[in-house]
Formats: sequence, structure tokens, C-alpha cells
Amino acid sequence: MSYAVLYVSDFSIQSIVRTRADLGGKPVALLDDRVKPAVVGPAGARARAAGVTPGLTAPQAMARCADIVLLARSAAAEQDATAALLTVAWSLSPRVESTAAGLCTIDLAGKAATAHLPHSRAAVEQLQSLGLEAAAGVARTPFLALMAARLAGIVAGLAEAGPGSATRATRAGAPDIGSPAQRCRAGYGDPALHPAESLPRERYVLEVRDERGFLSPLPLSLADPPPDLAAILAGWGIRTLGALTALPKPEVGRRLGQAGIELWERAAGETDRPIKPWAPDATFAAAMELEHEVETLEPLLFILRRLVDRLALQLVNAGVVAAELALALLLVDETAYQRGFRLPEPTASPDILFRTLQTHLETLRTESAIKGVRLAITPTRPLVRQHGLFDTGLRDPHGFAETLARVAAVVGRDRVGTPGLEPTDRPDAFFLEKPVDLVGPLPPPPILPPLGLPLRRFRPPVEAEVTTGPQGPAFVRCRIVQDEVTRRRGPWRRSGEWWKPERWAGEEWDIELARGGLFRLSLRAGQWWVEGMYD
Repeated sequence: MSYAVLYVSDFSIQSIVRTRADLGGKPVALLDDRVKPAVVGPAGARARAAGVTPGLTAPQAMARCADIVLLARSAAAEQDATAALLTVAWSLSPRVESTAAGLCTIDLAGKAATAHLPHSRAAVEQLQSLGLEAAAGVARTPFLALMAARLAGIVAGLAEAGPGSATRATRAGAPDIGSPAQRCRAGYGDPALHPAESLPRERYVLEVRDERGFLSPLPLSLADPPPDLAAILAGWGIRTLGALTALPKPEVGRRLGQAGIELWERAAGETDRPIKPWAPDATFAAAMELEHEVETLEPLLFILRRLVDRLALQLVNAGVVAAELALALLLVDETAYQRGFRLPEPTASPDILFRTLQTHLETLRTESAIKGVRLAITPTRPLVRQHGLFDTGLRDPHGFAETLARVAAVVGRDRVGTPGLEPTDRPDAFFLEKPVDLVGPLPPPPILPPLGLPLRRFRPPVEAEVTTGPQGPAFVRCRIVQDEVTRRRGPWRRSGEWWKPERWAGEEWDIELARGGLFRLSLRAGQWWVEGMYD
């Protein structure tokens, strides 16, 4: 059997940094305000390399690292980062254990051994795209995979902190992980060609093949010895796992008890255990409470992109696609802006889902600042259909919908769509509806040919002044014509919807002018209009 471990070092810090674009590349540490005065808690790799250690006060940390950023821990950010980690792990295998914060164990049973490293590297790259710098370990047991992932994580942290950071980090209290050859053993190739500070990011995946050779040079602290045993072993001069396993196991048990035997077994790679599989959530939703109020579009879009990427990967893992989006923005004035989006075609593409939200938010103005965001997705099965031989479908339904949304933002949502006839006798009454995704064949021509001249309607109709005589309209004056009426037909009176507030009534005339031209006149509520011109 084989197991993989995905490990996100400095998880509490990374979960916050991934939601804030302004923190990229800066030294960061968490401030523990449970004690007075507040002291520094976990610190990032760059902060540790500058000498920032847990227990320092804020002024002491700033004295050692002038540009350090001190943050408060965010439970909401950690919850979303945990969901992202587990979602990526689920893409490797359906048997995933949420082992600890920033740590998950995956049972790779059923996967070909040759696919372990490529798939693990792909998972690390996927986590990196979600804003989490991770490392992975692959081994025969969960414990060995954990050791490999932790070692790869330490190497990744030293490379992130910059050249020469290993010495500074060791002085600041980080474990000494040995020479470059010891760091790069078991999966990196020739250690002389890949010192820790120059390894490419995708290479931070360790596969343990020689278990004893892998464990022997590692520091004893990676096996998590109890503090009392660590002090005793330090007095014996034991610093590495190999030095401990060089001692006879019975003698270690006789002097250190059961805890010593368990520590020896961990150091020798003999510890094995079953994992507790995690069941993924059946809902596709994400929420984030913001540490600082958001008043501009860029930070909001940055957070939404993280949420969309994670939910899209969750959809792919579940084998479904998104049919609808539901966005809720929690405002400072204790109100919420909510908006639903019906996608023109179901999809799991994160780019399309994000563009749908971005297009709408670019024209949105809220009454107050935003303090939280929620995004929910309604899943559905992927759309599979066969078009007719003469049917024409949209090549890019989502691009078409995005264009319509941008047009609607300029001219208004009630002015964009496909016109349809209303079931009424009101002249020229129509409504706008969503354009169809599939254009069918043209209807057959009518059996009876149309009668009369075609009327070219003016939209909107032209306001006119009409002088009437005993037989009806006698003279017309408007911005397009000004002439005497020589012939007329009418009136044709119509009315309808008398039971509604928007009831209507009017009369229509067809007229011929002295200098030529056939027109349609209408009288509504005492006002004359030129409705159109006959061709």
C-alpha cells in the first residue's frame, strides 16, 4: 500500500495571506491577543528568517523585522483553506483523512506506482493556484509520508525565505535538517545538482523508497518526541532518528518505557495505522468574513476568485456542473445584497463562473462597505444534447450572455432581449425575453399571402398636430411632414384591458397627403401621433 500526505506549513498564516493580494511576499506573523501584552504566535518563513520567534512582543518583532505584518487569526479563512486542501486531496483518491490543520492523508490504493509522483506534483501545483504553498510526501505508511511531506515543507520554507536562510532559521529555533544531500534524498535525483535553495517549486514532493536511509539523517524533532524524552535523549547526545534506532529497541523500552518504544518505532518507520476517511460536503457553498471592510472592486474580486476556483474543483470532483450561482454580499449596515445568476449553459469552468460575477459587480454600487461574502452553486448534471440537422446553436453561450449583461448594464435590463408578442389587442405590444440558446429552422410560409401595403412603423411614434374637419383629419403638421390631407379612411376604434390601471383606448386613421405619401395616424388620450408610413 502507498499513502500521500499534503502538508501546508504555516497554515494559519497562509489561510489569511491567500485572501489578501497586498500581503504577497511580505514577512507575516500572527499576533496572539489572549495574553496581555499581546505576543507573536506563529511566524511565516520570511519572518522566521529575520529572527522573529513566538513569544516576542509586537515592538520586539518590529525591531527585528521592520516591514513585518502582524495579523489576527481568522477562523473563517482557515475553514475555507481547509476546504480547498481537502478538495484537492479528493482529486487524488476518494479515501482522504483530515489529519490536522493544514495536513491531510490520502490512501493511494488502486493507483499505479508510476502515477504517485506526477499526481502528487499536480496536487501541489493545484494548491499553489488556490493560494496555498504546499508540499507532499509519498511512502508506504502514513507516518513515513508525513515525515517526507514535513521535510519537503521545511525545504520549501527555506527556499521561500531566500538564500542563506537555513543558518538564520536554525539560529531562530528551526530544526537543522542537515546537508543538501540529506535534504534532497529520496526523489530529487542528484543532490549535488539541486541544493535546497534552488529547487523548483514543483519538485517539493518526496517519495520514500529507502526508508531507513531516508529516516536516519533526519532530526529527532520530526518524530515529535515528548518534551521529557527529548530532554533525556539530548543528554545522551542523540540528535537524529538514526542515532535513536541504532540503540536496541528493548533497551530503549527498559529505560524510557512505552513512550520510548513508540518513539523508537516512529524513528524506524515501523508505525502504521488506518486512516479515517473524510466525507465531502454535498453542498457547494463558500463564505468568507473579511477582516477589513471592502469598498473597492479589486480586493472583492480577489477573494471571489479564490472561492470560485475551489468550488469549481469541487464540482469537477463530484462529476457535476453549475446551473445557477447565488451571491450574497454582507454589508456593514447589517443588510445584505443578494443576486442570483442563471447560467446560459451549465459549466464547471472557473473562468466562466468568475466572469459572470465580475461582469455584474463592475456596475454594482452598494449603500455601504462589504464585510463578508457568500457564494453558493446549484449543481446539475452536465448538459448532453444532440442538435437537429438544421438547428443552429450558439458557439459560445457564456460569451453571448456576458455581452448581453454588459449591454444591459449600459441601457438597462428591461431593454435587452428577444421581442415577443403579448397576448393582447394593443397595437404593437411586445415584451423582451431571454434569447434562445438554440435557433430552430424557419417556420413554413403562410398558406394565404399577406394583404395590403406593408406599414413601416415609427418607434417611437412621431408627435403631431392635426387639424380636423367634418370628415376627420384635414391637415397634419409634425417634424417629418406638413401637408393637407386629401383622402382618409377611418376611424378604427380600439380599447382593452379596462380592468387594469394601464387600460388603453384610441382610434386610428389612414391618410393620403396632397404632395404624396400614405400614413397611419392615431389619437390616444387627446394626443395625435404619426404611427408609421405605408411603403
